[in-house]
Amino acid sequence: MTRLPRWARPLGRYAGGTTDDGTRPRGRATVAAVFGRVPWRRLGAAFGLLAVSLTGLAIGLYLAAATSVDVGPFRATMALTPSWYGDTEVVLPPLGSLQLDSHDGPARLMVRLDALDRTRTEALITDPAGITTASRTAVDDVRAGVSRLVLRATAVAILGAMLLAALVYRRMRQVAWAGGLALTIMVGAFGTAFGTFNPGALREPRYEGLLANAPSVLGNAQRIADRYDEYAAQLQKLVGNVGSLYATVQNLPVYSPEDNTLRVLHVSDLHLNPAAWGVLRTVVDNFHIDVVVDTGDITDWGSEPEKAFVASISLLKVPYVFVRGNHDSAVTQAAVAAQPNAIVLDNRVVKVAGLSIAGIGDPRFTPDKGAEPAGSGESKQTVERVIDVGDQLADTIAKQRERTVDLALVHDPLSAGPLAGYTPVVLAGHRHHREVGKLGDDKTMLMVQGSTGGAGLRGLEGETPTPLTMSVLYFDDDRALMAYDDITVGGTGLAEVALARHVVDDTPPGQSAAPGSSPRPTPSRTR
Repeated sequence: MTRLPRWARPLGRYAGGTTDDGTRPRGRATVAAVFGRVPWRRLGAAFGLLAVSLTGLAIGLYLAAATSVDVGPFRATMALTPSWYGDTEVVLPPLGSLQLDSHDGPARLMVRLDALDRTRTEALITDPAGITTASRTAVDDVRAGVSRLVLRATAVAILGAMLLAALVYRRMRQVAWAGGLALTIMVGAFGTAFGTFNPGALREPRYEGLLANAPSVLGNAQRIADRYDEYAAQLQKLVGNVGSLYATVQNLPVYSPEDNTLRVLHVSDLHLNPAAWGVLRTVVDNFHIDVVVDTGDITDWGSEPEKAFVASISLLKVPYVFVRGNHDSAVTQAAVAAQPNAIVLDNRVVKVAGLSIAGIGDPRFTPDKGAEPAGSGESKQTVERVIDVGDQLADTIAKQRERTVDLALVHDPLSAGPLAGYTPVVLAGHRHHREVGKLGDDKTMLMVQGSTGGAGLRGLEGETPTPLTMSVLYFDDDRALMAYDDITVGGTGLAEVALARHVVDDTPPGQSAAPGSSPRPTPSRTR
């Protein structure tokens, strides 16, 4: 028998060839024999069943795994989707989403905050302990939601795999195997997620959409979350002190309001802080407020979901006069106007409780920018637009047939300049700190409010939270401003409410009060 070439001799051992002596090799299987022993049909059936199980599992997760859960005042939807990378995505429509590196694949957690529930939001605001309770139960709400999601996702995954297997094979054995495979896969996925869980993921969120600007606006999310519980607990304690503070200041000898004195509460820049509403209600009730005036930035982004926040205006039970800020959109303005006790001013004059009030909204809509004074990092054209709305309001006031209006409202203090001489008092906000002074003619007082919402969430970034500020203005029978109380809640030390009473007519004629100062302050505070 012909011998094989040297280079072909090793191949002959496996390809049915001969050895050097021309005989067939012993103890060595040929290629055909080796592959002939592989149970290809069984392997194909196993891989086919696995593919059917995975497909049914994925269909089940996409169609029926989502579950709804209440997280504080929010209605949230949680869902699981197959993923190579895992992670968690928190969607806040229409603002964008937060991506958290919470765990590795093969399951991705989706959390969608759909909307604020009006009933629970009102309950949160009206209950003195509501904020503290909500902050403590939020983690439990999320944990309960995730547990419910795990059970539901496992059930629908098994059911989806079994249903698809029943349609494809029509045999109970394959259906049972499909269910077992789906259960094994889900247990493995959850085990991987648990084993790779990263508790520090909240410290390094990745923002997408409009929320890409959130780090500069909201600051560090973990720092805010860590501080909010402490802040809310302190604030609830302080709210109760406002009433006793009012009883104290009524006995001060400097100025004693008469029963017929008109009392106006000036607030500004709430910036979505729900804690502000509890303080406002306490001040309105204890100081016997007749009218609340808001100089803008009641929201942060002016989005549709934020409409639920302004619903608390109706709980104050007194007229609420509002002008739009640069963080308030047309949607926000319409939501405020829809409240039964709200009056929105946008270049017009109204009479409320006998007081003639003019107002105009801010011409900008810049929700992605921090609250900085106009002109700081803004173009000359933008500054001119801000000043121009003051000119527009001055023209509107000039066309009034009756005497000069008693009070004018703008958001940015730059808009107040053209109103000098058209009204005795102009109220503004925007700068997040108080300033009191005179405009060019020395006859018009400009009062700039701080942030009644403590600058919103960004106010929790510093070592101490930004205090909540508001002022009570006292007008006599002739609608002249006689005095005002500056109220500060949660200031230095986080454990006090401070009030300083200022008498307006102590300023000599022609002498301007320096910004941030006022004649004869009479401070009072309670811890």
